[in-house]
Amino acid sequence: MFRFEDLDIWKLGIEYSHRCYVVAGRFPDIERFALADQLRRAAVSVPTNIAEGSGGTEKEFCSFLNIAVRSCLETVSLLIVAEKLGYVTMNERMGLYGEAEILIKKTRAMRRIFLDRR
Repeated sequence: MFRFEDLDIWKLGIEYSHRCYVVAGRFPDIERFALADQLRRAAVSVPTNIAEGSGGTEKEFCSFLNIAVRSCLETVSLLIVAEKLGYVTMNERMGLYGEAEILIKKTRAMRRIFLDRR
């Protein structure tokens, strides 16, 4: 088992990216290589950066955690656009918004733990 597989933030990131993938899969064909693709990439970037960062130094891990947070924020912005275009409902977006908030808070908390040890 790899170190990242025990991390709650990685597990949350996997679930969040899965939900974003499902939502993006319902976008119209015209968005397949545009908004849907961008949402998928941003969403999968969250757990991927957590996993990648876990294999380095604490300083490197903190950098990767920052990237994971930024990717999560990107998904929130993309979901707002998707809602405005009628691709997701307000309830779907707000559900994912809540998940993103939790994921971001927990990721930032983990980063603070590493920074406080310095």
